[in-house]
Amino acid sequence: MVSIQSITTEQVWNWLEAVPDPEIPVISIVDLGIIRAVDVDKDLIKVTITPTYSGCPAMSVIAMDIETELFKQGVSNLELETKIAPAWTTDWLSEKGKDRLEEYGIAPPQKAGEPQRCPNCKSVKVEKVSQFGSTPCKAQWRCQDCLEPFDYFKCI
Repeated sequence: MVSIQSITTEQVWNWLEAVPDPEIPVISIVDLGIIRAVDVDKDLIKVTITPTYSGCPAMSVIAMDIETELFKQGVSNLELETKIAPAWTTDWLSEKGKDRLEEYGIAPPQKAGEPQRCPNCKSVKVEKVSQFGSTPCKAQWRCQDCLEPFDYFKCI
């Protein structure tokens, strides 16, 4: 095992960049904005996480993936803390994360509450199909030009 004294906070953040969101694997949990804090003490690493919404079923998988990645890096003494306040917001998504969503075919959240364009063909002619998508944090939309359906990551 690696001595915690030799591990930096920046290293832990970098390691967590390798942990994908289980529901949208092209975005890391760091870029998703659910990692709230990383504290490296002389004998403990503490990672604070916030779910994207209350009751998110992926949080247990995310916690397990964090533990697995950090143990793989030699961390033997880890504490995970879940904080629900303040509540997660799409404002915490990084720009890199928003770009990765769009590249994957998911329209990133917009302040106006609607996608600006189709993530597939970039047309601005889009229409809502359903407020509910493949996961609770997404809505179903369709492009009127390419006719492809796509998920829109709801603005929270």
